[in-house]
Amino acid sequence: AFAARHCGKMAAPAYRALFGFAHRWGRGAFGGRGCSRGRSSSVAAESKWRLLGALCLQRPPRLAQAMSPQEQEMAELVEQMDVEKSLYSDHEIRCLQEEERLQRRKENYEEEDDGGKEIVLAQDLEDAWEQNLRKFSPAPRITDADKKGDRTSLDRKLDQNLLLLVKQKIGDQEVWLLPQAEWRDGETLRATAERALVELSGRHWEAKFLGNAPCGFYKYKFPRAAQTDTGVGAKVFFFKALLQHSQPPLPKGKLDHVWVSKEEAADYLKPEYHAQVSQFLVDL
Repeated sequence: AFAARHCGKMAAPAYRALFGFAHRWGRGAFGGRGCSRGRSSSVAAESKWRLLGALCLQRPPRLAQAMSPQEQEMAELVEQMDVEKSLYSDHEIRCLQEEERLQRRKENYEEEDDGGKEIVLAQDLEDAWEQNLRKFSPAPRITDADKKGDRTSLDRKLDQNLLLLVKQKIGDQEVWLLPQAEWRDGETLRATAERALVELSGRHWEAKFLGNAPCGFYKYKFPRAAQTDTGVGAKVFFFKALLQHSQPPLPKGKLDHVWVSKEEAADYLKPEYHAQVSQFLVDL
């Protein structure tokens, strides 16, 4: 019993001494917060890969897609079931009351005194509504940009997602890519993607970013003519964002750009790049 108590008294100071030494050694080995930040900066500077934040900017659909024959048949069936099970609306009740009133007049051959007030029957309302409906002309689903094949316009393919692609020069080659910017020390990769949007539109576009984590990743090497000792390639982190409201178009001639659907993107992007981008493009 004495040995156990003695060991217990000695164990506590020994544990505190050992823990204190390990804590001090850890701070000295990893340098605390300041040295850790400096170490990450030096590692980034020594890396032969450039870090890029890319913007996956999409314009959401403005119209619902046209229904297939099966969907149309199902929609008509559901509508018919709703009509059969629904209650009378106020207008339908009014029509029934007017029919009963007119029937009583025919049977009794009496005219009710309306006090000189102008009577507007339900049928009169329906006729006026029918005239207003004939004046209404819905906007066409196929726009002028669709007819002209203008892929720089946002006013096209209104029932699909559109993706922004820009042409950038890498080495001596011009390739189509998602808008991107090189990472700067002290900023997050999402901030890099946000800066790419600002540099592209000059703060004229408003977009909603979907989270702080990247939705995709791609790594590629620069052409041999563009490789240096400090940069042999790039690691690209994609961040998805949705274009908000109606935005002004990019000035023509400032930057080659297109708004394309998921299927059309294959006409511009390199196969390896397109394979990575298509993984996080979803049409709903």
